[in-house]
Amino acid sequence: MIRIFVLLALVLQVTWPIEAWAASSTQQLYEQALTASRTGDFEQALPLWDQVLTLQPKDAAALSNRGNVRLALGDPDGAIADQTRAMALAPDEADPHLNRGTAEEALQDWQAAAEDYLWILERDPSDAAALYNLGNVRGSEDNWSEARRLFGEAFLVQPGFAMARSSEALAAWQVGDLGLAEAELRKLIRRYPMFADARAALSGLLWRRGMSGEAESHWAAAAGLDQRYRQLDWLREIRRWPPQPAEDLMAFLALTPR
Repeated sequence: MIRIFVLLALVLQVTWPIEAWAASSTQQLYEQALTASRTGDFEQALPLWDQVLTLQPKDAAALSNRGNVRLALGDPDGAIADQTRAMALAPDEADPHLNRGTAEEALQDWQAAAEDYLWILERDPSDAAALYNLGNVRGSEDNWSEARRLFGEAFLVQPGFAMARSSEALAAWQVGDLGLAEAELRKLIRRYPMFADARAALSGLLWRRGMSGEAESHWAAAAGLDQRYRQLDWLREIRRWPPQPAEDLMAFLALTPR
């Protein structure tokens, strides 16, 4: 019995360092994958997440992170598959639903995306990201009044959410409430002078209202901050501006007569 005990002790002394090394190696891979994802190096991040999941195939967080990377690399179907697997492993987690909804939006599957965001909001009505994303979905469905309400709720539950406030102003503009839109955009610029979205939006709105000189000054600031606001496709498909504000800004840039 003594010899058996000694043998077992020796086995434990040999295997424990190997298991510890394996755990440490996996954690190191995980950190490398996270760093690559956070810095936008998605080409490097994807094989790192693949390695993590080879070692830990039931890691829901790793699956969700890999899904985000797949979406960034232009593979929304692969992203949806990863997020769905993550949900099966962690059925109470909101992040895979939020991330899957984003991938479904990329496929313009508005109903599926809305269902994922509503799943989150049924459990936490104050989830600002889900409120904001659902607002984008309603806007894509041309329901700008509902989009406006959702953007406003997102800002109320997260007062520092400047993009939600800007989107609320843009939705108000889309439905014809130009006075409120202008007032909210001016408030945003006073609080966040370097916020390109509000500057660009106010440029188009002031041009529409006949204040071309002030529109030019705001545009000079916006263009210096972010050149993408010159691009209609980016403005509509990526930033998700409503059609009327986007049309007005493009007309301003083209110096089209009102």
